[in-house]
Amino acid sequence: MTTSVLIGAWIAVFLTLSIFSYLYKDNPFYKIAEHVFVGVSAAYVAAISFWTQIYPNLLGRLFPKDGPLSFTGLEFDFNHSFNILYIFPLLLGLMMILSVFQRFNWMARWGIAYTVAIAAGLKAFGYLNSNVLNQVSASVVSLFNEDLPFFNISGESVFNNIVLLLGTISSLMYFYFSKEQRGNFGKLTRVGIYFLMISFGASFGFAVMGRISLLVGRFRELISYSNPSYNYSTIWLLFFIAAFLFYNSFRDKKKSNL
Repeated sequence: MTTSVLIGAWIAVFLTLSIFSYLYKDNPFYKIAEHVFVGVSAAYVAAISFWTQIYPNLLGRLFPKDGPLSFTGLEFDFNHSFNILYIFPLLLGLMMILSVFQRFNWMARWGIAYTVAIAAGLKAFGYLNSNVLNQVSASVVSLFNEDLPFFNISGESVFNNIVLLLGTISSLMYFYFSKEQRGNFGKLTRVGIYFLMISFGASFGFAVMGRISLLVGRFRELISYSNPSYNYSTIWLLFFIAAFLFYNSFRDKKKSNL
């Protein structure tokens, strides 16, 4: 086993156990892992954004090979044609970077306003298209299967269509607050509550199962790293963190008694 793999295993075990140590209480190990996670994530996103977006899409279109700005000595061969309009996102980006200087802080407002407005427009269209229009079109189904007789509701698709229709109508009526939920209307809205609770419960259960699968994966790696080929990294680091937390707790308790 190479030295880099061994060091990576020890770092992975240390960071994993440091995060788990928060179950005891907030401690320096958790703070170290938290700061490392935030810092590495920020650096990773910045690097990926630069090499996949800024470098090919912005610089590649402003300084293409044999382009009008090739006299600057900057040439990027991405098979892009020169487009002068990309000078505006470059200027807006530079203005946002100048926000680190208090004197030029006002310049960042232009870039931030443009970014927020564009993102809001794109998100509004995306959510409207996927969460509203597609949902409405998916709920508009034929109540009975065309291949079955009109009064034959024994088909599986027919049952699903009836449940979809009843759940959609009852759930929408629950949020209709202009009418008091009494009588038959109240019974219908109560059915809608049942559908909503089933939906929320299924979504929560799905999220929990996903997190549990991640937890099981981390435990399997911790167990695999506790074998002799990794120099018992899990065992040694677990003992070290537990001993430090015990000593730190004992010291704090002793100080509080003074």
